[in-house]
Amino acid sequence: MNRRSFCKNSILTLAGISLPLPALARYSGVYEPVRELSFYNIHTHEEAQRVIYWSQGVYLSDGLAEIDHLLRDHRSNELTEIDHNLLDTLFLLSRKLECQEPLHIISGYRSPSTNAQLRKSSNGVAKRSLHMEGRAVDIRMPGCNLRHLQQTALDLRRGGVGFYPESDFVHLDTGRFRAWHG
Repeated sequence: MNRRSFCKNSILTLAGISLPLPALARYSGVYEPVRELSFYNIHTHEEAQRVIYWSQGVYLSDGLAEIDHLLRDHRSNELTEIDHNLLDTLFLLSRKLECQEPLHIISGYRSPSTNAQLRKSSNGVAKRSLHMEGRAVDIRMPGCNLRHLQQTALDLRRGGVGFYPESDFVHLDTGRFRAWHG
């Protein structure tokens, strides 16, 4: 941003005049006229290429529904609305990593019954997991070193980042910023 734009926006902000959504989004680092994501679900083998979920300041119901379906609980076939902030985090992460391949989904939404079942068989599953609210996803990116993926996610500072090298995935969520190794 040049000095003139900075001064103009500072004056508008101080005067209490709000900028339009695209201008605000541009300064937060999230703006592009279209936001799209590509996914591959490793359990169902379903793939979604270049799903447009946001355009010109509006979240698009068709794209969101496609993503909700792909990130559903594959064990119970239940789905929920995936948090838009989580999708924006995945979008930013993909852009920063210049990822051309679909994000590999290890776990998206989990129903409470699935979460309880997984807790019984694993000690790494949280009782109040954000997966149950559609606010968490476990991913890997083909061609991207897992440590690099984790570090780039941490640099975004947009929620929780769990690093699971033994299981070959990174956990992302829209809770408060924190980091851990599993």
